[in-house]
Amino acid sequence: QVQVVESGGGLVQPGGSLRLSCAASGSIISLNDMGWYRQAPGKLRELVARITSRHFTNYADSVKGRFSISRDNAKKTVYLQMNSLKPEDTAVYYCNAVIVTSLSGVWRQIDSWGQGTQVTVSS
Repeated sequence: QVQVVESGGGLVQPGGSLRLSCAASGSIISLNDMGWYRQAPGKLRELVARITSRHFTNYADSVKGRFSISRDNAKKTVYLQMNSLKPEDTAVYYCNAVIVTSLSGVWRQIDSWGQGTQVTVSS
């Protein structure tokens, strides 16, 4: 069994910063791409940032220059540093991890999602 758990969300004023963390745990053979997604009420879930196992990154245009994704492979953790936050960033942020696990000797690649953490940007 594998799990990913987010933390670090909360209420922040416009222009402020937050740092989200997401730790993967369980029977992990390898931890591949990881990413952050967000979903606001009435909107589709969208990609915020992704990072590969080799630390190659990709960002949504709306967060470029403000957000930074990183990972610590030893800790099986991905981070999202969010600066210059705007009210439009308000959403539930979800962590995603592509994980290779094993069941009865068969390796299986799965997408694992966290429960989400609320980020609210308001004055």
